[in-house]
Amino acid sequence: MIALTIPKIRCEGCVASVEKAVGSVDPAAAVKADIEARRVEVTTQADRQALLTALADAGYPAEAA
Repeated sequence: MIALTIPKIRCEGCVASVEKAVGSVDPAAAVKADIEARRVEVTTQADRQALLTALADAGYPAEAA
C-alpha cells in the first residue's frame, strides 16, 4: 500500500481523475480516498515513482503521506 497526500484533491471529480491516473499505471490498483484529509491510499504492484509521475501529469501532484 502506498499512502500519498494530494493537496489538490477536493471533490469526487478529483477522486475520479486520480483513479484514472493510477489506473493508467496499474489497471488492477485499488484507490481509497479521504477528500477531507487530502490523502489517498493505493493498493498496487506499481512503483511509487510511476504513480507520482502519472498523478503529476494529470494535474494532481502528490507526495508521500
